[in-house]
Formats: sequence, structure tokens, C-alpha cells
Amino acid sequence: MITTELFVKMTIDRWNGSIANVNKHLNALTDEQLQKEIAPGKNRGTYLLGHLIAVHDDMLKLLDMREKLYPELSEPFIQYADKVVEPTPTASDLRKMWEKQNGWLQEKFAKMKPEEWFEKHTAVSEEDFMKEPYRNKLNIIITRTSHLQYHSGQIVLLN
Repeated sequence: MITTELFVKMTIDRWNGSIANVNKHLNALTDEQLQKEIAPGKNRGTYLLGHLIAVHDDMLKLLDMREKLYPELSEPFIQYADKVVEPTPTASDLRKMWEKQNGWLQEKFAKMKPEEWFEKHTAVSEEDFMKEPYRNKLNIIITRTSHLQYHSGQIVLLN
């Protein structure tokens, strides 16, 4: 396996493992448990799930794959804090969105060639990318995986 393929495999394996970990914790929670705050005065589980969906939706555009699947989630789950925008989708609806989005991403990731991951993402100009080639699509997955793991740790607190 050449280095490019190895780096991509390591990164996508960690992404998939992190998604599986979040799914394990989400599946152990009822919709009622997802309505709870992770700590008094902190985000609810539904907010965290909506936030992850909205952030991963932004990733679709950054990776030049498509427009967002759920643009309506940006305002309540990225632009504002929990409980500012009401109503928001139900826990059940968010779970369905999460599953659909993850299935779509997994399908697209599997079709990408290793060298495509090292192309620039859409938020960087050609000029800046020449100076900073690490601002590539694979780096988007690395940063989003770290973000996902951070919130996974919060979701665990709901159990």
C-alpha cells in the first residue's frame, strides 16, 4: 500500500470508527434521554445530534460533493445555542437524518480515489492552497473526526 492510500485508509477508518461509536451511544439512549441536558444548564442530547448533522452537512459543500442535505439545521444548531431556536426537529427525526447523512457520506467516501482526498477543499483559494497544501479534503475529515469525538464524549454523559 502506498503512503497516500495508507493515510487515507487510516483517516477514513478513524472516521468510520468514530461514527460507529456515536451510533452505539445513540442507540443506547431513548428519545427521552436525548432530551436531557448533558449537565445542568448545558446542551441537550438532541442539540448535540442536530449540531453534528449540521456540521457534517457543511462538510458536503467543503468536499465539493453536493449542497447540504439539511440546510434548515444550520440556524438552530450552528448559528445559535441550544434552546434559542424553537421548535427543532424531534429526536426521532434527527436520528433518521443522522442515519441518512452517514449512509450518504459513507457511499461517497468509498468512491473517492486516494489522490482526490489531497485536493483542495472549497473554502480555500487556489493561491492559498499552493502555499498551504495541507488545506485539503482529507484534513476536513481529520478535523471533523476530532469534533465528532469531542461531542461523542458529551453524549456518553446522557446515559
